[in-house]
Amino acid sequence: MTPIVSIIMGSTSDLPVMEKAAKFLDEMGVPFEMNALSAHRTPAEVDNFARQAKERGLKVIIAGAGMAAALPGVIAAGTTVPVIGVPIKGMLDGLDAMLSIIQMPPGIPVATVGVNGALNAAILAVEMLALADEALAGKLAAYKEGLKEKIVKANADLSEVKYTHKTN
Repeated sequence: MTPIVSIIMGSTSDLPVMEKAAKFLDEMGVPFEMNALSAHRTPAEVDNFARQAKERGLKVIIAGAGMAAALPGVIAAGTTVPVIGVPIKGMLDGLDAMLSIIQMPPGIPVATVGVNGALNAAILAVEMLALADEALAGKLAAYKEGLKEKIVKANADLSEVKYTHKTN
């Protein structure tokens, strides 16, 4: 299998957050790779990764980073492949990482999800890929329908909870 999505993290300490993206891509049957690259400790490797991403067949890159969170932007600067940034909660509850990722200069966009939002990053990546893949679009639609069913069930369960002054 050739990966079409790459999950990149600043270090393996980010794996507990980023594995949510991996699990969703796996569930959707999307071939992906996972690597640790650091914008500050391995800048040459990050540059090589970014410059080779398109020719390697990657369609979307999910990049998680905490603190200074330069990784998503550095990758975006070196490729035309869409980059989705995942701010990782760190020193300032992830606000530092989020601000670093969303404050990109004109011409270097990075789509950004919420702090520790790797699952949403994977869903966004699948939405992008599903534009050109009907089978994947069907899997995504089924997943989203499942989200609806969870809320319908939750409301049914809540209707069974009784209080003296509850009206529903």
